[in-house]
Amino acid sequence: MNFKVKNPSLSEEGALSTEWASMHMPVLNQIKDRFASEKPLKDISIGGSLHVTKETSVLITTLIAGGAEVALCGSNPLSTQDGIAAFLAEQGVSIYAWRGQTTEEYYWCVGKVIDTGPEITVDDGADLVGTIHSKRTAILSEIRGGTEETTTGVIRLRAMEMAGELKYPIIAVNDAHTKHLFDNRYGTGQSTLDGIVRTTNILLAGKNFVVAGYGWCGRGLALRAKGMGAKVIVIETDPTKALEAVMEGFQVLPMSEAAEVGDIFVTVTGSKHVIRKAHMMKMKDGAILANSGHFNIEINIPDLESITERRRKVRENLEEYVIGDGRRLYLLGEGRLINLAGAEGHPSEVMDMSFANQALCIEHLVKTPNLPPKVYRVPTSIDEQVAMLKLNAMRVKIDTLTLAQKEYIESWKAGTV
Repeated sequence: MNFKVKNPSLSEEGALSTEWASMHMPVLNQIKDRFASEKPLKDISIGGSLHVTKETSVLITTLIAGGAEVALCGSNPLSTQDGIAAFLAEQGVSIYAWRGQTTEEYYWCVGKVIDTGPEITVDDGADLVGTIHSKRTAILSEIRGGTEETTTGVIRLRAMEMAGELKYPIIAVNDAHTKHLFDNRYGTGQSTLDGIVRTTNILLAGKNFVVAGYGWCGRGLALRAKGMGAKVIVIETDPTKALEAVMEGFQVLPMSEAAEVGDIFVTVTGSKHVIRKAHMMKMKDGAILANSGHFNIEINIPDLESITERRRKVRENLEEYVIGDGRRLYLLGEGRLINLAGAEGHPSEVMDMSFANQALCIEHLVKTPNLPPKVYRVPTSIDEQVAMLKLNAMRVKIDTLTLAQKEYIESWKAGTV
């Protein structure tokens, strides 16, 4: 059996979810139609470590339509939708994914994908790439290239490149304008609040909502929380981003001060131990802690456990930690991505652009052999193609430059008249 999922009988549920997502992903569907006709990925072996969601299912079936052979594992122990995993197994995908994995099981699944001998890797967080480079180096010579979906993964890959450790070319899909300006901002903003509300059913209006990190994900989250009536506090280490948050009307504080007044804390930094013991000891009774950064290290969970006298599961993805003086702190989704642990991830409409970039960048790698091993930006032509396809699908028309306008902006000779 070339797959391992929780329950193969859930495939019909996964098929319906995939169909629903596909209805809201017109850009990827246009690419899928072309792929089905041209077969640009014929006989290419692709190995992916992605959140196994209904949107990912549309991407995978697009790659299959292009002729690829696909192996897939999850990129987070709590993000797999088991119906989707069952559906993809039925489509012939070598998939190893189920919700609620242990760390050992998670990396076993990563290893099974590597066993298939991928020529192209598709990563979300760089665990697949990192494992290949550290533990499975024998297959490096067979890999043509890869793509990376997330800010966290791109940070890791650029560190590998700087250290001279990256052994094959990888396109930073995350950095495409049609990815991070939309997926990170609007997708993370909406889906994170969705996960928090589904998990807790609390009212956001009037709450002190602390956003740690004001990158594109943090911007989107702060904007959406403000729209729900929350009083948003931003935590930043970058002075320019902090200044931008101030100019947007948000209060900016160090975490040591925000800890005393916050009702809900959400980390979206890509770093580690953003919330730690010193902060937890200052928090209100009933404070809620959540993370929407890629890894579950932004909240220092060992610190939380070290000050806890007793804990209990209150409801799905909601744990109560009672600390020494009787105050209660609530951790959502084990500190993992709350938008996937507690909800369904980003809306299909925004993943449409992200995964369109993935599909086109994979095609680009196949058609552009022998690239030097470094981290590449998404080609501008792909970024602009995705934007135009999305506008066309939304029936939005834009202007084009006249010849005179084009000549004017490309010339240095014209001045004040």
